[in-house]
Amino acid sequence: MSLLDGLLTDLGAEAAALDDVVSGLDAAGWAAPTPATGWSIAHQVAHLAWTDEVAVLAATDPVAFRAVPDTDGVVDEAAAAGAAVPPAELLERWRAARAALTAALAGVAPGEKLPWYGPPMSAASMATARLMETWAHGVDVTDALGLPPSATDRLRAVAHLGVVTRGFAFGQHGLPAPADDVRVELTAPSGDVWTWGGPDAADRVTGPALDFCLRATQRRPRAALDLRARGPVAERWLAVAQAFAGPPGPGSEGAAPQEGTR
Repeated sequence: MSLLDGLLTDLGAEAAALDDVVSGLDAAGWAAPTPATGWSIAHQVAHLAWTDEVAVLAATDPVAFRAVPDTDGVVDEAAAAGAAVPPAELLERWRAARAALTAALAGVAPGEKLPWYGPPMSAASMATARLMETWAHGVDVTDALGLPPSATDRLRAVAHLGVVTRGFAFGQHGLPAPADDVRVELTAPSGDVWTWGGPDAADRVTGPALDFCLRATQRRPRAALDLRARGPVAERWLAVAQAFAGPPGPGSEGAAPQEGTR
């Protein structure tokens, strides 16, 4: 199985897990508020559907993608519009968008770069980003319902994105990206240990992969997590970690998560 095939399989499985959570909700459940201010569960699903649709455009029609407004408020507006339709209709829209995205990314030529909100990315990078966002907004949904977050080894891709965006996270907070290496050792839900960085790096981050992903997507404050940092770069990184595009969200300080990660 290729890297892209594996990522698309994991993306489909993560979306299906969230689908299982929301498909049985009644109208009151869809309207339940989530930790993202002003967003209900319906807003969360509508945001995923809209972003998947826009990602399909990026993969199949870059001209049409560039015509999509990228202005302040567009994410909230799209989520509100999607949340206003009946839940069954919204759910079918999201399912169709997921299927279309899988097909579109599978058809991207090797080496081709897709436009996005930031640097162009490969199909594998796009699949990773969509997996990260599907999982992160799924956490918002399960938090709203009092359920534990999804925790499987599909988190490896989310954790990897959290690691490779270290320099980006510093930059989004107006800080220079440290050149120092950071060793990251995370315990997967399966018990495996995932590692990044040199084993002799002076700075180090260790702990459960789930906790690292919750921090990198700004779904939990650092104080609520079992993450250990050794060294000043590692300490500063966990304070500003951000795996999603866009300006730093309030979750960087441990408040409500960023509504429209994409």
